[in-house]
Amino acid sequence: MKKLTLALALTLGLAAALPTLAQAREVTFTTELKSYGGDGAYVALYLTDANGRYQDTLWIAGEKSKYYKHLRDWARGSGLRSSEYDGLTGASVGSGRTLNITLDIADELIDAGYQVRVDTAVEDMRDNRADIVIPLTAKSAGQLFTGRGYVESFRYTF
Repeated sequence: MKKLTLALALTLGLAAALPTLAQAREVTFTTELKSYGGDGAYVALYLTDANGRYQDTLWIAGEKSKYYKHLRDWARGSGLRSSEYDGLTGASVGSGRTLNITLDIADELIDAGYQVRVDTAVEDMRDNRADIVIPLTAKSAGQLFTGRGYVESFRYTF
């Protein structure tokens, strides 16, 4: 009986010592593009720290990786390494269309000084670094932001 009790105590002690798994929440990012009269836009949605240093790719819209270099700030931060965007890509976004992406974001990233950034580019048209730059905070959630380039409006909701 003592061996069973000791084993149970060790098991419970080990379980209590393990760190708890990080909590995440579902976040929907909505990017509506202006009607600009050109080909589909390439869009990079990514996170930076408070100083603008690249941290992580959330999504890339645009299927041909040879054009990713036009998403300049994202390209510089990610180093254009395929490991930074594998499994995080989809079709380009047409003029006047909306891109909706829903992802699980760790709670520890919200209200921790991170920024959501969006870079945009359209073939034979202007590239827009930092089309959107907003803090990843509970206060910013649900607010509508206007871009500086092809982005008509952007918001994220929990």
